[in-house]
Amino acid sequence: MDLRKLILVLTLLGALVPFANTFYASYTVQRQQLMDTTLDGNYAYANKLAKSTEDFLQASQLQLAYTAQLLAMKMDDVAKLEEEAARLRMMSKSFNSITIFDATGKVLATSPETLGLQGRVLGSEAVMTALREKRPLISAPYQSATGNFIVFINHPVVSASGRYLGAVGGAIYLQKENILDRLLGQHFYVDGSYLFVVDKQKRIIYHPDPRRVGDFVQHNVVVDRVAAGQSGKGATVNSQGVRMLAGYAPVTSTGWGIVAQRPEAATLAPLTQLMQSTLYRALPATILTLILILWSARLISRPLRLLADGARKMEDPSSAKDIGSVKSWYFESRELKKALLIGIDAFHKSFTKLREDTATDPLTKLGNRRRLDETLADFESQATPFSVISIDIDHFKKVNDSHGHAAGDAALQQLAQRMREACRAYDVPLRVGGEEFLILLPSTTLATAAQVAERLRRTVEEMRIPKVGTITISLGVANWPQSSFEVQAVLKAADEMLYASKRGGRNRVSVHQREVGVSS
Repeated sequence: MDLRKLILVLTLLGALVPFANTFYASYTVQRQQLMDTTLDGNYAYANKLAKSTEDFLQASQLQLAYTAQLLAMKMDDVAKLEEEAARLRMMSKSFNSITIFDATGKVLATSPETLGLQGRVLGSEAVMTALREKRPLISAPYQSATGNFIVFINHPVVSASGRYLGAVGGAIYLQKENILDRLLGQHFYVDGSYLFVVDKQKRIIYHPDPRRVGDFVQHNVVVDRVAAGQSGKGATVNSQGVRMLAGYAPVTSTGWGIVAQRPEAATLAPLTQLMQSTLYRALPATILTLILILWSARLISRPLRLLADGARKMEDPSSAKDIGSVKSWYFESRELKKALLIGIDAFHKSFTKLREDTATDPLTKLGNRRRLDETLADFESQATPFSVISIDIDHFKKVNDSHGHAAGDAALQQLAQRMREACRAYDVPLRVGGEEFLILLPSTTLATAAQVAERLRRTVEEMRIPKVGTITISLGVANWPQSSFEVQAVLKAADEMLYASKRGGRNRVSVHQREVGVSS
């Protein structure tokens, strides 16, 4: 092997291989971490909702059991039965309708009365099973006599002597607004995440898209497992062919299964963008260095060996100093030394920019939660008093639903611009969630922060957004150490004030006042 080829090989081994290996290892580790975090989060959320659903079903059965005791002495009084049915439906809000029927299946009372079932003998499988088994039951989903796709929960009515008198039951209409919507309908993200519920037959009984209710899910390993009573997490492909990261858990008493899932592409999108940005910034300097090395390889001797040694440890912060100490006594080696120093500088600048990007929200260019943690750590270590403004866009979901996510993104970007304009050079504006923002104001009193918040609120109220029109924001203000001696408690106080603004009608500022224990 001649010297020129040897120098090329050494340069490739010393510069490109460590870079590529670091690049690949970083991508692999972060990719797995993102997927594991998403799977764990979805699994925990599915378990939580399964427990909540189980608790609701048990509570509903207790409500029916108590009502059944009251009805045992009233089964001959239709007026009392209708009164009790209406009371149970309106008091609990757990059921879309209530039905009381006797031991033959004849309907004695319903709520609402518009069902028109009084006097009819019910022949549904759920009612027939209740009459046959004479015990508390939760039915499989079925089509009712009124045309509704429902789940029926019933409890027997038994006389003091133990004689079976009939049953009282509550129906949940799966294709209309129901208790499952209230329990499960809070899980929504603009990145395609959603959850759904299936029964033992893998039939959908809850879905964000009501049109899917009643469909059977086929060829989905996650649904197969949860329908079999298993809980866990894993990757799957949904009915639209999208690869999803899912967590799942069963509702034991009914055999239902809850699946929470997020698109794998949405999970990995930030990492892909980050690695592409790093590669684009690093490759030009690396390619330039290789070209210069090939051009000067014929005339390089000992100085080249020293430069090659330095190139092999390009990622080492001390490599620039080592290469700078090489005595290049001819033109070619001096130029190569310059090129290597430029490449090393560009390499380190790229990774510095990479670290900066990880603390910046890609949509609004504001700081993210990592920047929040770094800033709070600095304030706390230097004992710097500061104020916090917590910001949330009012009714932001309606913006996305009515105008599309592109319009929602434009609204977020314009709000971010107004925040930057309202801040001083040393204030720190942040985006910490979908439509949730913070501003940290060092060495700022609570009163001054409240003025900044009010000024920002008015500015946002007056701005116009293409397609969307106007938006408003609710704000909460707190101060450290005035609101609390704990930094995290100050953030919580600002968040509580934000929700006070929401409860107070939105489009307002609430300020935490620790001394008197009230907010304004």
